[in-house]
Amino acid sequence: MRNPLSDKITEVKPSGIRKFFDIVSEMKDAISLGVGEPDFDTPWHIRDEGIYALEKGRTFYTSNAGLKELREEIQKYIEKRQGVSYDPMKEIMVTVGGSEAIDVALRCMLNPGDEVIIPEPCYVSYVPCTKMADGVPVIINLKNENRFRLTPEELLEAITEKTKVLILAFPNNPTGAIMEREDLEKIAEIIIEKDLYVISDEIYSELTFTGEHVSIASLPGMRERTIMINGFSKAFAMTGWRLGYACGPEVILKQMIKLHQFAIMCAPTTSQYAAVEALKNGEEDVNMMREAYNQRRRYLLHTFEEMGLPCFEPGGAFYVFPCIKEFGMTSEEFALRFLEEEKVAVVPGTAFGDCGEGFLRISYAYSLEDLKVAIGRLANFVARLRENQ
Repeated sequence: MRNPLSDKITEVKPSGIRKFFDIVSEMKDAISLGVGEPDFDTPWHIRDEGIYALEKGRTFYTSNAGLKELREEIQKYIEKRQGVSYDPMKEIMVTVGGSEAIDVALRCMLNPGDEVIIPEPCYVSYVPCTKMADGVPVIINLKNENRFRLTPEELLEAITEKTKVLILAFPNNPTGAIMEREDLEKIAEIIIEKDLYVISDEIYSELTFTGEHVSIASLPGMRERTIMINGFSKAFAMTGWRLGYACGPEVILKQMIKLHQFAIMCAPTTSQYAAVEALKNGEEDVNMMREAYNQRRRYLLHTFEEMGLPCFEPGGAFYVFPCIKEFGMTSEEFALRFLEEEKVAVVPGTAFGDCGEGFLRISYAYSLEDLKVAIGRLANFVARLRENQ
């Protein structure tokens, strides 16, 4: 028989995260600090709106781009938060999570051989989605000494005549790094000068702990060059509702909606009605959850300092990225031993790119009680390693 599979898909590596959770799922009394999922339930008033939509029989398709009411609420939300205005009928689309928006944007913007600059460590989907869209990933290895921020010098060095898109993902998964306005202004100058486009993944925008989140789309000359991607999973604890959105210039969004029409039809209707409620009345819930995450973030940083484990202070998302280079083992070896000996799952930094070697991603989207138990086990493990060095 001929090979039934495409070369592109067989060359894509599976996620480096999954095998740890396959192990931990079968390990009694294990604690997982690896999943990037809020431990909060979706706020009741949002769930109630989803239930009400079902009770009213709202189980039909929406328009391909999403409920008109939801797109109007997204427009109000983005304008209030970021000072950027989009036409809800032409420049906003509702997607099945932010992940679909990333995939569709790349497939609609790239021609074969176009280069996409991807700063790493980063979310695991960017490289595979670029390859599946016939693009060429160009990796920038972000540095701990720069607080994992993208510098103008690094960007300039990576640009070639084939470069078309830069993916920006701040606040960042896995590092928790942020880009402040002055950082983005320097990057924006280069983007405009080199005639590039940006896919800005801002899914963690509401989980910014030091100052206000700034979108690169809000800077002069960048709105027409940026696809802004966001969603409801992280800020509103709505991961399973599978709802995101993309905002951008009509010339790009029109094609993204067309591809979405053929591939998906529309995002889940029940989720869209719940999302309208989230945007209208969810600010207090977001503030509460953000403060809880910030408390956990401060606890982890304090505890790492006490155990002498280097970790830069993350400014957003709900991850820390401590350095374990002193122990002379790879990130995967450390994570496997920690799981086997202390029954705690964390993610090796290399799951997010080769430059993540020597680091771990630890999620604090878990209760403070679970974090205290897990970090206590980490302190024991680190002390034992140091004794045996």
